[in-house]
Amino acid sequence: MRKINGRKKTDERAYASGGRALGIRFASHAQAKNEADYDALVAGLDELLSLIGENEDSPLMSLVDILSDWIETYDHEHRPMPVASGVDVLRYMMREHNLTQSDLPGVGAQSVVSEILSGKRQLNVRQIRWLAERFGVSVETFI
Repeated sequence: MRKINGRKKTDERAYASGGRALGIRFASHAQAKNEADYDALVAGLDELLSLIGENEDSPLMSLVDILSDWIETYDHEHRPMPVASGVDVLRYMMREHNLTQSDLPGVGAQSVVSEILSGKRQLNVRQIRWLAERFGVSVETFI
């Protein structure tokens, strides 16, 4: 281990060699450069997780964290999440929960919900709070 910014940091190369010793195949570099590298990282993570199961105290959990970080980095760079507006999220939630415009009294009358969905009106703070509580999500979901 080495210290970075006052915290202990495990040497990734040591874990990479440990993973190979266990028969786990994954890219030998921190960044997946293509889909094949990415697939190898995912396969290695899957195999590692099947080995350690639910044991979160396993010394191999550090390797799980490293592989997860590498996979997440590739995902962020090559598969960015689309940005959804509050109205897009509301439409999605209504569809998923089989709701009609009349099923959202905390937003307003059916005509108000219709205006929001059509873009003629924006969600206000009160409506956002009500929707967040109604669907059990953060208020940021609708902002």
